[in-house]
Amino acid sequence: MLRLRGAFTGWVQRTLQSTQAAAASQNTCAADDKAPSPVPKDCLVCSYNEWDPLEEVIVGRAENACVPPFSVEVKANTYEKYWGFYQKFGGHSFPKDHLKKAIAEIEEMCNILKGEGVIVKRPDPIDWSVKYKTPDFESTGMYAAMPRDILLVVGNEIIEAPMAWRARFFEYRAYRRLIKDYFNSGAKWTTAPKPTMADELYDQNYPIHSVEDRHKLAAQGKFVTTEFEPCFDAADFIRAGRDIFVQRSQVTNHMGIEWMRRHLAPDYRVHIISFKDPNPMHIDATFNIIGPGLVLSNPDRPCHQIELFKKAGWTVIQPPVPLIPDDHPLWMSSKWLSMNVLMLDEKRVMVDANETSIQKMFEKLGISTIKVNIRHANSLGGGFHCWTCDIRRRGTLQSYLD
Repeated sequence: MLRLRGAFTGWVQRTLQSTQAAAASQNTCAADDKAPSPVPKDCLVCSYNEWDPLEEVIVGRAENACVPPFSVEVKANTYEKYWGFYQKFGGHSFPKDHLKKAIAEIEEMCNILKGEGVIVKRPDPIDWSVKYKTPDFESTGMYAAMPRDILLVVGNEIIEAPMAWRARFFEYRAYRRLIKDYFNSGAKWTTAPKPTMADELYDQNYPIHSVEDRHKLAAQGKFVTTEFEPCFDAADFIRAGRDIFVQRSQVTNHMGIEWMRRHLAPDYRVHIISFKDPNPMHIDATFNIIGPGLVLSNPDRPCHQIELFKKAGWTVIQPPVPLIPDDHPLWMSSKWLSMNVLMLDEKRVMVDANETSIQKMFEKLGISTIKVNIRHANSLGGGFHCWTCDIRRRGTLQSYLD
């Protein structure tokens, strides 16, 4: 007993000494950690909006892209004419010839960005056909094609989104090498709470037999994702300095939005906006902010809060109807990828080479167009904004809504 008491007393003393040493260490760090600027001088990451001069960007990869299994959340985000495609190819590669053309288009896009003076980084290639299993589900992966879906840069912070599709649970792995490099340069690195993606996260009986069904449910605020746990895709957020706008969608729930609101407060304000959209998923083909007080607003999906922006003096522009033909496969997106553009700065925009109508619109605004054909890459679910995540833009934090 005496030996045990002595051992216990020694443990208490060692623990107390360790705690005191740790506190002293923290105090020393606190005293030394008084950076004069919120962004370290040598930090490679700094972006506050969608239009400041672009200096560095991540561009996604189409290599090894796989069709996601036809699960309830995928069904809710796709249209009936493609359900047979998912049932046939789920867990396997997208059509090889189509994929080969998409890869070539994105390579050309990267070359053009480099020619415009932008540093281009790429995620690691991964075999997305490998099956994985958690205690709650099993799936295969999808791709690392759309960095905008999974990464959100706010100032010098990179936020990894938790995602909502089971096929995208491990998508972050393709970006970890890059994020570690940015972290080592001084960037902040945050991973949002990872959802279990258990059955409870999804409305297993979500009725989606027609577009009318979808309109009715969206108007009622009902989506395939529940409020079981936080989930969001980064592409449901769009930045305008201190103000960040987000929609509740099929992949982003209120718990996910609230997590972001608390995480970014008080420096940033997160505003929920909504649209007349039968299938909301990712905001940037519906509401794409292209300059200070300048926004493209999809005429087919009008914004319910548009007066907020008009009262603040913003110019709201309705882009022209897309020219993409009806027979072109768009397995995970709509024709409105035509407005899913990437601003290189306030006077330069990367736009689809085939979309001559929107090119003319930009030219009338005094914005020169950099034309690139990514029609086959569009089929994988994204335009220029989706295929990229801007890491560094030359600018400062400002407010554009007050």
